[in-house]
Amino acid sequence: MDRTVGIVGLGIMGGAIARNLVDRGWRVIGFDTDAARRAELSLANVIIAGDAGQVARDAPIIMTSLPSAAAVVEVAQTIADSGQSPRIVVELSTLTIADKLRFEAILKKAGHIALDCPLSGTGAQAKNRDLVVYASGDSNAISQCMDLFSDFAKQSADLGGFGNGSRMKFVANHLVAIHNVATAEAMILAERAGLDPKMVVDMVGPGAGGSRMFQMRAPMMVEGVYEPATMKVSTWKKDMAIIAEFADDVGCATPLFTLTQPVYTEAMAMGLGDQDTAAVFEVLKKTLITDPKSGARNRE
Repeated sequence: MDRTVGIVGLGIMGGAIARNLVDRGWRVIGFDTDAARRAELSLANVIIAGDAGQVARDAPIIMTSLPSAAAVVEVAQTIADSGQSPRIVVELSTLTIADKLRFEAILKKAGHIALDCPLSGTGAQAKNRDLVVYASGDSNAISQCMDLFSDFAKQSADLGGFGNGSRMKFVANHLVAIHNVATAEAMILAERAGLDPKMVVDMVGPGAGGSRMFQMRAPMMVEGVYEPATMKVSTWKKDMAIIAEFADDVGCATPLFTLTQPVYTEAMAMGLGDQDTAAVFEVLKKTLITDPKSGARNRE
């Protein structure tokens, strides 16, 4: 098996994946538009390409981890224009189904196989190979990628037709949005009750009321430190808009998810866009504790 893989997008997620693959013996060829990221990953023994086209020339499997639909489409077109024999192109980003289908169409026209494989997990989880790959698309291509997935994720599955990976990711992120805000509310309740917040983290996390988001984000809330961000509020707002659109398209009301949206919006208004989403604790602390009217409503 050729253990060469390309990665376009070496940010929080793509960079962590690249490091893990290098550590497990993969020849990783990477590219990012950010010179600092290129330099950082070069020091981690990632071979830095001049552009996405060079990645396509040198790697039979390419993964893309990019911040926007426009970037994903641009990279897909670059790969399509590279004139290479068929490549498997694994799209890891969180995008709308329509954007994923556009990505697939561009590559398919050039003879390549696109897979929709979003990831469940944060940048911190990516560092520890604590990710889940929601793979969808051509089953033969997915089977060729399973060894690759196992070297940067703890679990992966073939979910069937192209787009099912994104649908599964939307369901997962729906819960993340709720659990994150629920964690902040619970920690404020504990604080108001006079409990030792660190003891709350130790005892609630492993119990029936715990969640992965509680275990990851409650400690950040205790410390009041939200950098470095494992998921920036600004990026999360984009993901939430995608989930809301998806739920509307399938005709499913999401009242709890909808209630969390103003909390993240307020985090942006408070200048916390570049902070980790655990910073919603600061939003609730402001509205639930310092606002007497809010407190009155919560006591009713």
